[in-house]
Amino acid sequence: MALAGCTQAQLHGFLPGFQEGQEATTNHAERISNLWVGSWVVLLIVGVVTWFLIVFAALMYRRRRGQTGLPVQLRYNMPIEIFYTIVPLILVLGLFAFTARDQAEITARDPNPDLTIEVYGKQWGWDFNYLNDNVYSAGVQTQPEALGTPGTGVVESTVPVLVLPVNESIEFQIKSRDVAHSFWVVDFLQKTDMIPGKTNYETLTPTREGTFAGKCAELCGDYHAQMLFTVKVVSQEAYQDYVQSLKDQGFTGRLGDEYNRNLNEPGIEAPSEESETR
Repeated sequence: MALAGCTQAQLHGFLPGFQEGQEATTNHAERISNLWVGSWVVLLIVGVVTWFLIVFAALMYRRRRGQTGLPVQLRYNMPIEIFYTIVPLILVLGLFAFTARDQAEITARDPNPDLTIEVYGKQWGWDFNYLNDNVYSAGVQTQPEALGTPGTGVVESTVPVLVLPVNESIEFQIKSRDVAHSFWVVDFLQKTDMIPGKTNYETLTPTREGTFAGKCAELCGDYHAQMLFTVKVVSQEAYQDYVQSLKDQGFTGRLGDEYNRNLNEPGIEAPSEESETR
């Protein structure tokens, strides 16, 4: 009866992205939430049993008034030792199995995504290449409303925007131009590291239109806190209008690896003999 009165936020462990009366933000959000809540339920049960045993032992086997000397010493108790060896092993293996199952599903790449977006993190902004449409959006570092005044917020117009069509399978090709960053859309419940010289992938389908906050989740320097972006999940028609607006502004093509700061990453060709002599 108590669980029946829970709100959607409570049933999903107070994770972001689950507002009352609205569906999950992506096709993976429900699975991530179930793994999170299920793990906490199991761990809470283990905690309650452990706390009970601690209190029980402290009360039942405490020194009584008038007692002297040491209590009877036991070297071991085979049934108890078997119990506290087998039960934790079962719990760990069970949590591992559920985690491995869900992780394999969440990280699986779609062989034919509807849209491929190349995401570059950089100190301290974002570049988004919409590869299917041959357009890009170059982001700058988000600016504070009042320089040197903490707590005044940011200028919204400077926050880079990533526009996604709803109910379309999207593959993000996630890269870094300089140091380690992390691509995190808070309400999507997924976070992917951005490692220099390496491409990571994230595949998902946005299932609800709306505006969501994104940010870097890896400490990357002085202005890490201002490395923000906004995700707008829109209809297919609104997405096509946005792509056309980028074309009208001349933002066609791709901002590739040639703009990286680390030009000595693995895979970069060695200097030619001619350049060495120069």
